[in-house]
Amino acid sequence: MQPVLGLLMLLGALCHFGDAMSREEKQKLRNQVVEMFDHAYQNYMDHAYPADELMPLTCRGRVRGLEPSRGDVDDALGKFSLTLIDTLDTLVLLNKTTEFEAAVRRVLSDVRLDNDIVVSVFETNIRVLGGLLGGHSMAVMLKEGGGHMQWYKDELLHMAKDLGLRLLPAFNTSSGLPYPRINLKHGVRGPETRTGTETDTCTACAGTMILEFAALSRFTGDPVFEDHARRALDFLWEKRQRHSNLVGTTINIHSGEWVRRDSGVGAGIDSYYEYLLKAYVLLGDDLFLQRFNIHYASIMKYISQPPLLLDVHIHKPLLPARTWMDSLLAFFPGLQVLKGDIRPAIETHEMLYQVTKKHNFLPEAFTTDFRVHWAQHPLRPEFAESTYFLYKATGDPYYLEAGRTILENLNRFARVPCGFAAMKDVRTGSHEDRMDSFFLAEMFKYLFLLFAEAEDIPFDVEDYVFTTEAHLLPLSLSTAPNSSSIPSNRTSEEELDDSNFDWTCPNTRLMFPDPAFPRSLREPIRSAVDKSCPRPAPYREPGMGRPPLRAQDFMANNPEHLELLRRMGVSLIHLKDGRVQLVQHATQAVSAVAAEDGVRFMQEMMELSSQQQKEQLPPRAIQIVSHPFFGRVVLTAGPAQFGTDLSKSSTGVRGFVTVAEPYSGCTEITNVEYVQGHIALLQRGQCMFAEKARNIQKAGAIGGIVIDDNEGSSSDTAPLFQMAGDGRSTDDVTVPLLFLFHKEGNILLEALKEYREVEVLLSDKARDRATIFKGKPLPGSLIEGSVNVQEEEEDCQTEATTPTSFEPVSQSQMSTEEQEESSPEEVTPAQEEVSSAGEVRTEEENRAIEPQVDAAQPQQERDSEKTEEPQGDTDSDSHSVDELLADWREDLEAFKQMEKDEL
Repeated sequence: MQPVLGLLMLLGALCHFGDAMSREEKQKLRNQVVEMFDHAYQNYMDHAYPADELMPLTCRGRVRGLEPSRGDVDDALGKFSLTLIDTLDTLVLLNKTTEFEAAVRRVLSDVRLDNDIVVSVFETNIRVLGGLLGGHSMAVMLKEGGGHMQWYKDELLHMAKDLGLRLLPAFNTSSGLPYPRINLKHGVRGPETRTGTETDTCTACAGTMILEFAALSRFTGDPVFEDHARRALDFLWEKRQRHSNLVGTTINIHSGEWVRRDSGVGAGIDSYYEYLLKAYVLLGDDLFLQRFNIHYASIMKYISQPPLLLDVHIHKPLLPARTWMDSLLAFFPGLQVLKGDIRPAIETHEMLYQVTKKHNFLPEAFTTDFRVHWAQHPLRPEFAESTYFLYKATGDPYYLEAGRTILENLNRFARVPCGFAAMKDVRTGSHEDRMDSFFLAEMFKYLFLLFAEAEDIPFDVEDYVFTTEAHLLPLSLSTAPNSSSIPSNRTSEEELDDSNFDWTCPNTRLMFPDPAFPRSLREPIRSAVDKSCPRPAPYREPGMGRPPLRAQDFMANNPEHLELLRRMGVSLIHLKDGRVQLVQHATQAVSAVAAEDGVRFMQEMMELSSQQQKEQLPPRAIQIVSHPFFGRVVLTAGPAQFGTDLSKSSTGVRGFVTVAEPYSGCTEITNVEYVQGHIALLQRGQCMFAEKARNIQKAGAIGGIVIDDNEGSSSDTAPLFQMAGDGRSTDDVTVPLLFLFHKEGNILLEALKEYREVEVLLSDKARDRATIFKGKPLPGSLIEGSVNVQEEEEDCQTEATTPTSFEPVSQSQMSTEEQEESSPEEVTPAQEEVSSAGEVRTEEENRAIEPQVDAAQPQQERDSEKTEEPQGDTDSDSHSVDELLADWREDLEAFKQMEKDEL
């Protein structure tokens, strides 16, 4: 296990960049950290102990029941001197051994764990159980050193086991997920417990038990604690969404159904991912690492949009669930360091640092353009945590300066005579009368370690793993006996695969041979955050210089526009997922006026990007009506801004499909005799959508279907959009044109390959079969069969063509930014106005040009695709029609479920 954590030391030893901070300066800052800790800790002991927490504005303790209720926040308080227990191992780390010994004696003499009070299982586990175990680890270490604590006989461990036994009844559920709350004296489900009636818990609440419970089992030799924590993790893993490999935020502890299906790395989920990786580090079980890596790959595919981390829907992971981020995700760069993925850690941390400098603290939530969403800041330590880990990984003194900023802001804005007060509003600097225990447990640990030299730390921190509350558990527990009586729920699909272990240990590709490399990652992000607030337009002398480029006029394929961007200091950064971002460097502009023009252009682009379309986007339907489908199969399609408006047609457009030649439809159609009177199938790419429509219309087609060439795309994961025009009038286009994603398009192509003649109905929504066949006997009896076969068809039709499946979907359900790595790149608002019907895309440029910041914008897609003419089989992974239909039905169910979630 030590070599895994040794990543931090290895990188720190090899990577020292920039102007190093002198030892004297680091010592000064380190001493400042200790002084600040003393100020907070002594005021708690003088004014609050034995209460759970200090109220720093009124200089008294917060006792639950005596102060006005704050709701769920108070569930952390159990009348067990929370702050003292949470601070035990911090005292040792800061070389306050005498104070630690006195604190342990106080805990043993004063703290009771059998109070008749309902507490949060999650908070009590990470703060109190973790604090007792961390204190026990430090006590044993000191005792073995031969100095302090010679009298200690595992008393803290005995208290920890007592508390663990009091928490165990919470796990008595059919799923193994714990109830979110428990009565310390009476347990759950009895009338006197005032608990046991809850049905839901957060993913982090249920999945953040394994470190403390496994440590308790291995310290005591009693496997029951680790068994229950493993069972909860196994259940969460089994309930992940199998297509996206993501988990939701809230789950029903009895049925296992997801109650909230939004997924991210912040509040509600954060420490679930953290504990999967750290459970591997602490316990040595490869299964935890495999699960973490599978989750991590999905996080980086769907949630990570460097430097942003945006929540998505688990059933449609390309749909952003919200346009703001919460401050708890600030831990994630630190976890990425432990994972060994340094680049995105640098990028996200830099974004967080710039937001911190903009508002003095991280707001509890902030928008994608870095404005305040929730203004509170309860002195959370997650940003300091990631700062420490990035410094360990890179040795870059830049992170020491980030730590200095944290210290200065705490002293300038949060320090009060009786401690440090949480910020009620970071915009006004107003305070809240609270100082949470995690401030002492975590903040001062990470800041001290950031500035400390090796000789300043009384033990080797590489011998320990930090819990989510920064409590220290020894890695030696990995060799302790593990006689688990409940086998891990390892299914056949979870046989360990070496590919799931990549990018976990140090990787030389992530080292920085160029000292300027980390800086090159940070500069564009700093620029984007700095430019995210509006500025007045510069005064321009009449006739001076060229007129500035307006965002709404910008076209990515226009060389003149690109040159104007260059003159304004605006550059294009190519992202790994094929998109590019617009970033402005004022110093690269040709003049001060041009730089100001660039600032205004960026602001206009962000305003365009953040416009939310409130109107609903109705999908269109392509219904296969020929043998053997007879209307049972309906494919969800996207409309066009031009051509026949199918929503105004009572009958739709019906005809047989044929593949156009050339398949791209970008030049004159050569197989006119087949296309005439038919619905032409076209491949996306190489030219504008409107040009394709004109070419097939000239050939006599009665309609067209454009099939995405982006392999694997599907309407169950990608957002629907409208195909836009080419900037010219499209009144001449009269045929309907619809768009199918790759997966749905393959269903049509496979049907055409197998049955040769395939008839479809293009309409605004699925039609019932009686309407399609106009009162004629339904052709179910034509299929080799009997009435039973017909009944099966009708049952299938009920599933596949229920009109509610194609009701208009609200914009909140539509993705506002394409995220899939293999998808064509996008252009944020450009030539065409965004349709009131929702998203708009044109085929031209295959670039997603966006200001660095906003991940929630209407889309206009331009495609200068790289596609080639089809080579016979249109699907290299061809499946049978039955298999494709089975996949489609499963996708339809997910689509229906997603609609229910939103409603």
